[in-house]
Amino acid sequence: MQEVDRILQLREELHRHNYRYYVLNAPVIGDQEFDTLMHELQMLESRHPEMFDPNSPSQRVGSDLSQEFRQVEHKYPMLSLSNTYNRDDVKDFYVRVSDGLGNEPFDICCELKYDGLSISIIYEHGALVRAVTRGDGVQGDDVTTNVRTIRSIPLKLDGDKSYPANFEVRGEVLMPWASFEKLNTQRREREEQLFANPRNAASGTLKSKNSAVVAERGLDAYFYYLLGEDLPSDSHYDNILSLNQWGFKTSEAMRCVSSLEEIYEFIDYWDRQRSTLPVATDGIVLKVNSLSQQARLGMTAKNPRWAIAYKFQAERACTRLNNIAFQVGRTGAVTPVAEMEPVLLAGTIVRRASLHNADIMNSLHLHRGDYVYVEKAGEIIPQIVGADETRRNAGGEPIPFISLCPECGTPLVRYEGEAASYCPNDVSCPPQIKGKIEHFISRDAMNIEFLGPETVDEYFNRNLIHDAADLYSLQVGQLCGADGSKLKSARKIVESIQKSRSVSFDRSLYALGIRFVGKVVAKSLARHFGSLDALQRAAREELLEVEGVGEIIAQSVISYFHDERNLMLIGKLEMAGVNFIMENHIEGSADGVLSGKSIVISGVFTRHSREEYKDIIESLGGRNLSSISSKTSFVLAGENMGPSKLQKARSLGIPVVSENEFLAMTDIS
Repeated sequence: MQEVDRILQLREELHRHNYRYYVLNAPVIGDQEFDTLMHELQMLESRHPEMFDPNSPSQRVGSDLSQEFRQVEHKYPMLSLSNTYNRDDVKDFYVRVSDGLGNEPFDICCELKYDGLSISIIYEHGALVRAVTRGDGVQGDDVTTNVRTIRSIPLKLDGDKSYPANFEVRGEVLMPWASFEKLNTQRREREEQLFANPRNAASGTLKSKNSAVVAERGLDAYFYYLLGEDLPSDSHYDNILSLNQWGFKTSEAMRCVSSLEEIYEFIDYWDRQRSTLPVATDGIVLKVNSLSQQARLGMTAKNPRWAIAYKFQAERACTRLNNIAFQVGRTGAVTPVAEMEPVLLAGTIVRRASLHNADIMNSLHLHRGDYVYVEKAGEIIPQIVGADETRRNAGGEPIPFISLCPECGTPLVRYEGEAASYCPNDVSCPPQIKGKIEHFISRDAMNIEFLGPETVDEYFNRNLIHDAADLYSLQVGQLCGADGSKLKSARKIVESIQKSRSVSFDRSLYALGIRFVGKVVAKSLARHFGSLDALQRAAREELLEVEGVGEIIAQSVISYFHDERNLMLIGKLEMAGVNFIMENHIEGSADGVLSGKSIVISGVFTRHSREEYKDIIESLGGRNLSSISSKTSFVLAGENMGPSKLQKARSLGIPVVSENEFLAMTDIS
């Protein structure tokens, strides 16, 4: 292939990977592979200046901008660091710094490179006023409301007041391993796509439109840079120590060194020890310690000359692929799973690896008996990244993705816009039926104790249950065993089933397993409609008024209640006494001051929380909406109201009421 053609091919490929990484948060290649492609493009473009294109991926920093957030310009550009995977580049960086400073002495601050989402936070007089993502380096997304939910980030500084009146602090928003594992466990139970690594999970969480989702996912943040006009020291290292004294979380691993040998020692140590950390790291950042020396070294168009990132190699193992099994989940999604010879990888024995879907599986061109390369995405999820074709057995057969359900033989379908293949037979496909029952009894749903997948499987195979409603017909005599040896456990199971009748409506709604309706959405729907009957009657427009409900969720809810089989199940559950009414649901006073009014809440408030204002509105006869339309009576606006909402309100002539005006209007203190 000619070099010009290769340039065009690389640009298209890198644009696609940039989009998947920064917008979809769903990369399909690793950082090292991406960097290799980028370096190849930069090399070829340097050979062919006539191919210059301002829109080439090499000419810009990747962006995580979202059109759903207000964009804010950075006072100081947030440029990315040049990065490397080898020691020679580290040595070259060290020599360049020495030459650039005229061989005067300098120190290097060695820091862990955390694998999360870069954030810039502005503080004025000790109070957090704005948090902005890196974006394209020039401007980023205003995620202040979401950042306020992260408990490790100080909202107001205490202490000796030694901090500047105005300053900017930069850091990384992370999802700790413990939070990541908990989140993926929940998503696995709901048969939602797993996050590949904590970085994607943190990014997806911080960009959530629902701050309640952010709050419950346990994000963390480490800070590594201080900017402003009146800093405590010329030493970057000392400034980070000051940050720690002011209440910011900083890395205890940071070390200031004065030789290349000490840098190598730091790299080697943390390459071995990084697996012991509570959060993901993917390398080491090296910074010239003196801020005045940083200023003298300056910047290139995209990177500071005074810093570089050394990235760790992903640990990889090679093992034999024995087979690919196909698993059917409760929604009918079929997942291919590679079964391999056991191999030690990143401290654990790996035998299986998800291949996710047909597209990913087919892109690997796997043959039975292949020797495959396995890596751990984010050091935790095993994934096959390729096969060693030089070791392929000449008689090895390609392994195709199946066309029939491995459990019931029904032809698989693939819905438009979805990567997964599905078995549509949710009536008699055993894994789907059992999976729905397991979801129904789970802790976050009906919380039926002493029942698990093995017990559900046993009862299903004994024809004691065919759906979730059959649980309420179980008798102790059916479960205690022929010799009565299981009498005690049988009584506990039946008691727990009977007890589940009284769980709250949001949990019984979640237990139904409506596609895309997770715990948070179920709670919003239950709160908004108050009963299953009202939810069933809701039109699309009414559903879209609920916070967190978009077109996909609304259509899923409508489709669920138009299926006769689902209505039959609901009927059986209602006859069994399952609660489908919101306890203490606030209907609102018919003659309340807000009776008949539909209100949208936007912004940050000081007197009451958003949830408290929702309760106040409902108690006074009003109705909470999540989006502005011609039916909106007024907008209750706090600080930092979204500009798109403000513009829409003005264009429709909808009144915008401040917090104090609202309290005066409702006579609430």
